Amino acid sequence: MDLHLQGKSVIVTAASKGLGKAVALEFAKEGACVLISSRSEAELKKTKQDIVAQSGNNQVDYTVCDMTKPEQIESLIKRAADWNGAVDVLINNAGGPPAGTFEDFSDEDWQQAFELNLLSFTRTIREVLPSMKKQKSGHIINIASSSIKQTLDNLILSNTFRAGIVGLAKSLSQELAPHNILINTVGPGRIATDRVESLDQKKADELGITIEEVKDKAAQAIPMQRYGEPEEFARAVVFLASGGNTYVTGQAVVVDGGLVKAL
Repeated sequence: MDLHLQGKSVIVTAASKGLGKAVALEFAKEGACVLISSRSEAELKKTKQDIVAQSGNNQVDYTVCDMTKPEQIESLIKRAADWNGAVDVLINNAGGPPAGTFEDFSDEDWQQAFELNLLSFTRTIREVLPSMKKQKSGHIINIASSSIKQTLDNLILSNTFRAGIVGLAKSLSQELAPHNILINTVGPGRIATDRVESLDQKKADELGITIEEVKDKAAQAIPMQRYGEPEEFARAVVFLASGGNTYVTGQAVVVDGGLVKAL
């Protein structure tokens, strides 16, 4: 299938590692012009080199962007426009909020999670819409969590704000469809990333067992009996954000090996 991504302008936020990096790499393999961002210039520089080496695509660049800083988001979108004249694809991604239960968090914790995991997505979308509306096309993917379908224990901040992302995307799908702009939310299940590793380690420490025991038990609950690989998640995102997808919008999709049982 031709995904019609050759030469397309793609932004992937929080892309110096983990799922963001995997998604950026898959876009690069498809010949897109990929602009990645994160808070660390050193990590971005290394990630750019890795993506170019693995994809053979030199049209990869980076911009430092803290997703809680509106002025840096504005600069990120402007950099993409200056580079390619338009933004065809926006992949919204941000690091997950801390694990914990309701009584663990203060007002400041809630505010920080809101700004990082919901308000930042609103800001990036606001910045790319003029370009997408002008060209009468665009794809927006919000990367969230499997908690968009089924809440996760000990992750109340994620459960709250990931649900907000789904509501945002569903509403926007109605508003943006006349402009041929498609927006979807994709939630990873247990994908083998540093984030999941840290959550597994935290659980192991709390239970007084090894991280290997935590992983084995978690894998047994997944119908496919294993964690997913970042590239498996990335391929689903790239399809939904590509020219191969012309009719799927407003949807919340999980990539989880069948783990979530909710309809």
